[in-house]
Amino acid sequence: MILCMLLLASLPEASRTEVNPAICRYPLGMQEGTIRDEDITASSQWYDSTGPQYARLQREEGDGAWCPAGLLQPEDVQFLQMDLHKLFFITLIGTQGRHARATGKEFAHAYRIDYSRNGERWISWKDRQGKQVIQGNVNTYDVVLKDLRPPIIARFIRVIPVTELPMTVCMRVELYGCVWYDGLASYSIPEGETIAAPGFPIVYLNDSTYDGYHERRHLYGGLGQLTDGVLGLDDFTQSHQYRVWPGYDYVGWRNESFSTGAVEMEFQFDRPRNFTSMKVHCNNMFSKGVKIFQKVECLFKPRLIADWEPEPVGVATVLDDKNPSARFVTVPLHQRVGKAILCRFSFADSWMMMSEISFQSDMESVNPILVTVAPSTTEPLEAEYNVTEGTWETTSSVTSTWIGEKADDSNTSILVGCLVAIILLLLMIIIIILWKQYVQKRLEKAPRRILEEDATVRLSFYSYTIANNQTQIHQSNPTYERAFPLDLEYHQPATLLHKLPELSQSAEDSVCSGDYAEPDLTKSTPHQGFQNNVPHYAETDIVHLQGATGNNMYAVPALTVDSLTKKDISVGEFPRQQLRLKEKLGEGQFGEVHLCEADGLLEFLGVSSTEFTRQPVLVAVKMLRSDVNKIARNDFLKEIKIMSRLKNPNIIRLLGVCVRDDPLCMITEYMENGDLNQFLSQREIYSKFAVSNNIPCVSYSNLLYMATQIASGMKYLASLNFVHRDLATRNCLVGNNYTIKIADFGMSRNLYSGDYYRIQGRAVLPIRWMAWESILLGKFTTASDVWAFGVTLWEMFVLCKEQPYSLLSDEQVIENTGEFFRSQGRQIYLSQTPLCPNPVFDLMLKCWSRDIKDRPTFDMIHHFLLEQMESNI
Repeated sequence: MILCMLLLASLPEASRTEVNPAICRYPLGMQEGTIRDEDITASSQWYDSTGPQYARLQREEGDGAWCPAGLLQPEDVQFLQMDLHKLFFITLIGTQGRHARATGKEFAHAYRIDYSRNGERWISWKDRQGKQVIQGNVNTYDVVLKDLRPPIIARFIRVIPVTELPMTVCMRVELYGCVWYDGLASYSIPEGETIAAPGFPIVYLNDSTYDGYHERRHLYGGLGQLTDGVLGLDDFTQSHQYRVWPGYDYVGWRNESFSTGAVEMEFQFDRPRNFTSMKVHCNNMFSKGVKIFQKVECLFKPRLIADWEPEPVGVATVLDDKNPSARFVTVPLHQRVGKAILCRFSFADSWMMMSEISFQSDMESVNPILVTVAPSTTEPLEAEYNVTEGTWETTSSVTSTWIGEKADDSNTSILVGCLVAIILLLLMIIIIILWKQYVQKRLEKAPRRILEEDATVRLSFYSYTIANNQTQIHQSNPTYERAFPLDLEYHQPATLLHKLPELSQSAEDSVCSGDYAEPDLTKSTPHQGFQNNVPHYAETDIVHLQGATGNNMYAVPALTVDSLTKKDISVGEFPRQQLRLKEKLGEGQFGEVHLCEADGLLEFLGVSSTEFTRQPVLVAVKMLRSDVNKIARNDFLKEIKIMSRLKNPNIIRLLGVCVRDDPLCMITEYMENGDLNQFLSQREIYSKFAVSNNIPCVSYSNLLYMATQIASGMKYLASLNFVHRDLATRNCLVGNNYTIKIADFGMSRNLYSGDYYRIQGRAVLPIRWMAWESILLGKFTTASDVWAFGVTLWEMFVLCKEQPYSLLSDEQVIENTGEFFRSQGRQIYLSQTPLCPNPVFDLMLKCWSRDIKDRPTFDMIHHFLLEQMESNI
């Protein structure tokens, strides 16, 4: 049997064409057992009978599923890992709970996926809108299938259950896809560019699903849209996908951006291969200045540490100015051997765009003594387009000669193949044993959130120039060590209180002061709460960020809970029987937020009696559960009193309450068009193209008008010394005619769970919107709201199609705040977007000033935006 397996392993594989996601949906072997028990591991298991080997879909073995040990906490990272032993193109995942023949009742409501191609670098999967969390099961027995868009190319897969409340979770899993015959492990390319022509929609030609590194406008070490199996349309502004921007399917470059007139791409593969051809899907919309490449030359190297072989393989295309269809261009590679290929694609016009690149190779064993000889000619190949086949065919050839010859004795070939296979098998076993020992040590030493051994990270961003006070400051892309190692005891609040005596004072006394005393670094020591001159993460000061129903709590000076009673409530008691629940918007630890229709609300509010007043009104109802403790009840009453004091056209208004009996409710305004994040993400910037195609759009003037209203609402809050603490587009509601009202319940919504960072299950923090002093010192002021306003403004000018700092993990975002603290010029800012004019981006940069005194007030921001609106009329 072993001999047969070795012989099969030595057989050549046929050349395959590019992958097709529509048919690449085969089960990979969890249910059938092709994936062996020893290849399925987990971070923990409750019992031996709920080990990872029982996580097979539709199988009822052991106690019915994999169950991690103990109650799964919201901050836990427990995973089920599968080793597929080679790269697979994974398009679908199926999950199931623990049925255990009707005795089990555990399942995963949601989960996320991490993957790796080499077992060392792990990547978190995100969908095309940047969301990581996948909705899971609703019962213990039904299988839920979820398409992975974009697909995953990986060898190792981790399924990580996600929960909002402590609970027992069990899972069964199946992966679907096909073998990644292409063998491509990564490609490195220049960053895609943007077309911004007046009167037309902005076309973004970036590689938006790239999972490698971004540095100095270059992508390296990953895979993305050039290997997702999706071919771009003839019109590059159109897309196969829903809710994406123009140009999404293509990666494109402008000729004038490259002094050499060519784009260099490097491709690295899982192992050395004999390459027969490369297929490149290109756009040829020549009426817009886009053509397929004029020629391409490729160099090879047999090992990653070797030099590039000097003899290129090249092809010159016959350009087509009659047929604007997108097409495949086939480049013959003439059995050249290599583990890496470097190709230079020369421009034929102003733009070059590609949507897919695939490689065909023969996997015969390569005899080490065989070497390639220079092609017989250095002349590039001529090529003609084959209309029937949809490819270009060469009309002249580059020849190659092999020195040495294969052994004629077939027995010798078989023996050599068997020996090589045995050696590889032994090496694989040794690697697996070492890897398991390595993982076990890391799991024993690592805290839940951050591994101690993760000593360095690479943070990089685009080069940009900031114009501030008429001074040009150039910010480059440094690669640098971790900003600061988080204290491994930072989860323990008692330890933090001991270490941060100067920061553990009442947040209510200092949160709205607006001034800020710079910490004296010369006096601070590790015992005083500082490590590497950076304060520890001040979670003890921000655990009360959430209200009882899960929304954020406004910070208000001189408002004590003990003095609050129902008599302090200044709004009327609304008959709860006139509320009709329509949709659950979110939930917290002690209550929920619902979208309701309120009958007779206008009449209740004193509006003159007409037929219109009897129509139901859409409202948001925050409802406190009846079994809550006294603290939660007082917090809810405190929130009612806070809301009753807010009377401004750009702030959500408290309309009524239901507090005579349980459950306690507060009724607030809700707007017809939902929240600003969803509103903008479903729209494009105004253009003739969008109007003619009936695409919902907004204009630059609309964006300014909405931003001005947000500034007006925040100016009003600042005048009362109220601090919002969670200003973002998700917390702004949109009415008719682009009216805006600031709300507070985005934190409670599952839709935006990916925007928050959870600490010890006690608070979720919008760290991507938070000022550095809020994250590191727990200090929330009007100035930190100004910082969040700058991020909110940035969201609006990308039409909410990208999360702030989307290229950084949560931990890297926190590390970046350490750079603000040190103030050594190495901090990373959000970059200027194509839609954002210079004056507005200058305002954002001022909002993100390191020193509080340098940030503008909301009064100044509001005045500035009014001027911008007037100048834009």
